[in-house]
Amino acid sequence: MASSALSNLMLAIHEKKTNSVDLYRPLRNYVTFTYSEREAQLIDDDLETLKQLRSDVERVPDPSPSARRDLLISYYKALCLVETRFPISPEQHHVNAVSFLWYDAFKPKHKATQQNINLEKSAVLFNLGATYSQIGLGHDRTTVEGRRQASHAFIAAAGAFAYLRDNESTKASIGQSSTTVDVSVECVGMLERLMLAQAQECVFENTIAKGSTPGVCAKISRQVGIYYEEALAALSAPPLKDHFEKGWICHVQLKAALFYSEACYRYGIELHEKEEIAEEIARLRSGSSRLAEAKKYSRGAPAQLIEAMNKLEASINCNLDRAVKENDRVYLMRVPSPASLSPLPTFSMVKPMNMTEILDASKEKMFSILVPDSSAKALSRYTEMVDDVIRTQAERLQQASELTRVRLKEMDLPDSILAVDGHLTLPVDLKEDVEAVQISGGPAGLEAELQQLRDLKRVNQELLVHTEELLQKEASEDAQFRSQFGTRWTRPQSSTLTKNLQDRLNRFAANLKQAGESDVKIERSVRDNSALMSILDRRPIESAVPTLARPIMSLDATEDAIVGTLKQSLRQLENLGAQRAGLEDMLKEMKRKDDILPKLMTFRGSYEDMFRKEISKYDHICEDISQNIEVQEQLLMQIQAQNEEFSTLFNLEDYKASREKCYKQIQAAISKYREIKENVNEGLKFYVTLQDAITNVKQQCSDFVMTRSIQCREMIEDVQRQMSGLSFQDHRSSGPYPSVHQPTASSSPPPPETQNPSHPHPQAPYYRPPEQLPRPGYSIPPYGPPPPYHTPHGQAPQPYPPQAPQQPYQSWQQGSYYDPHGQQPRPPYTSQNPYPPPQQGGGYYRQ
Repeated sequence: MASSALSNLMLAIHEKKTNSVDLYRPLRNYVTFTYSEREAQLIDDDLETLKQLRSDVERVPDPSPSARRDLLISYYKALCLVETRFPISPEQHHVNAVSFLWYDAFKPKHKATQQNINLEKSAVLFNLGATYSQIGLGHDRTTVEGRRQASHAFIAAAGAFAYLRDNESTKASIGQSSTTVDVSVECVGMLERLMLAQAQECVFENTIAKGSTPGVCAKISRQVGIYYEEALAALSAPPLKDHFEKGWICHVQLKAALFYSEACYRYGIELHEKEEIAEEIARLRSGSSRLAEAKKYSRGAPAQLIEAMNKLEASINCNLDRAVKENDRVYLMRVPSPASLSPLPTFSMVKPMNMTEILDASKEKMFSILVPDSSAKALSRYTEMVDDVIRTQAERLQQASELTRVRLKEMDLPDSILAVDGHLTLPVDLKEDVEAVQISGGPAGLEAELQQLRDLKRVNQELLVHTEELLQKEASEDAQFRSQFGTRWTRPQSSTLTKNLQDRLNRFAANLKQAGESDVKIERSVRDNSALMSILDRRPIESAVPTLARPIMSLDATEDAIVGTLKQSLRQLENLGAQRAGLEDMLKEMKRKDDILPKLMTFRGSYEDMFRKEISKYDHICEDISQNIEVQEQLLMQIQAQNEEFSTLFNLEDYKASREKCYKQIQAAISKYREIKENVNEGLKFYVTLQDAITNVKQQCSDFVMTRSIQCREMIEDVQRQMSGLSFQDHRSSGPYPSVHQPTASSSPPPPETQNPSHPHPQAPYYRPPEQLPRPGYSIPPYGPPPPYHTPHGQAPQPYPPQAPQQPYQSWQQGSYYDPHGQQPRPPYTSQNPYPPPQQGGGYYRQ
């Protein structure tokens, strides 16, 4: 027992004592056996921390009760984490090498030993309550602030003992033959009442110091007495009756009588002020008799307590004598018996501190890498429950938003209400199409593209003419020499060698002619539809949409009020939509932060009960969602009624018809623009592709002309030698007119006079390579008409138009400049070729 030297005596509890226990090695061996050595190494620091905490608890209490309090709280949290991960019991595969021994705090000779963690946790909680009581007793209770702090400490002590009673005492007693009385439910319940009594006593002392009314003081004092009476009842019953020293029982008994009498004294003062003298006399007599009865058992009680009782008894008797005299002389009231009096009113100013948050170990990181299967499965089950709540509520929110969108679209809102103020809008897809047209240049940019078509056509025509002039010049020179030398000019005629080239150039010319016709059609289409497409050049495009005009005549000028009311309702609806978005974000954020694994790791009750408690966190958001949807439904009905009135007043049906007509005009203009734009693009691609093809053919013609020029010079020299009779035999042995591209023949040609000048091929001509087939994969005429588009990568070109394969001139095919695959225009990627052969009608223009 301890007491204050300056005020009424109060009690503090001594801590329980224990013996040393090695937790490090048994727990590490369990982790190694159950998990692996790697996990054991990872939690080595945590085991060292646990070992140090237990060692500090075993020591003599620290000089500072506050430091001792913090130590006990930390150790209790560690024990909660140990409990869920390390099964300590005598069973074979559990931690069976650990036993906890604790001595009784009130009977140190009594001790208990258990091979489970329940006794250890109970003892730590008991010591925590004892430490709080020592902190309360250590405050200076001669001052208001000191009494306030002392009251707070006693409240915390009561909370620790209450937490021990509700969570650990029963577990430490069930199925155990060895336990101590101090951690029993009866004992810790008594200590809780005792700590509350002392906390309320501190409040009473402050109430007196502040000069509160006698009635208030009486209520608080009576509650102090009740707390002491409850503690006395527990001390007077088994198993505590013979467990505590007589001084404990005497102290509590005297305190209970003292504060009952104090309440009677204070209440009597209030009754005297009300002139209720008869009841005052009865109350004072009751308090006096209670003090007299208590003093019979005061042997051995502290002198300060006896002195306080004597002072109070003297005050009561003084007021009693005064009240009796006044009643006998003035009031003459009948004094009721004490048994007939109603209980004194009470007012409790204290209650046990909630220790759940203080002792919550869910946020501790110790042993966090060890997750038992039961906790993992429970977490999965809870996650499914949360996901179901989130999914259900998200679907409700999405359905509400979709309902709003559909209902507003049916009522043509908010477009029609915006049209009144001139804030016109287009459907999103139509506006995007118009923006795409304007970005690409719009109808005003078509003229520049048509000019590009004309320029490309001119370039192709000039290139084609120049190519044809090359062949014509070479043919003219060949004819001149043939006329000059007669039968001695034995090389093939140009017309027989350039037939394929000439045919191809002819087809190019035909395609150019058809393309020109298509260009004319495109230009005509642009001119014919310029008025239709001009709407696309309006910026902004909304300026082309008709506006919703106000009524020409209004009898009561209510249109502004109708429009304003409808706008306000639409704003409210928009706010509800924003609120739904916020609620959905709140749900997702709650789920992101909802990590109950630490709680699962420290929870020892029913998981289902815990799940119901945790899932209830989402109830208020679900209620907000339901309320939002309900308010929206009512608001939509209100908007529908307001919109009907608005539609009638503003003749909305006619406006809708004119607006739809404008939308269709814009859509038609877009379609026509796209059609013309596509035709122009096809023309541009056609001319670019055709230019590449003509350039390739021109290169071939140039190579052919160069080769023929070389041949011409050699043949001239040879003919001149023949005519002069020089080196005739040498030429006969090597064949007439050797070519730079042909090996020397092994046999002599027939005499010149036997050759047929019109059919030079049977003679072993001067410029004729061995016969060869077209290259593999080349199945179209070497100089077919140029298709407009490129070939998709990896696909072989297709012939256009279909024709029988022709054998090209073989001698210059073998030159390095010839590539039948690379020199053809790229075929189109569409199934319908826009460039038919010359004998067919049409071009790249689409009607």
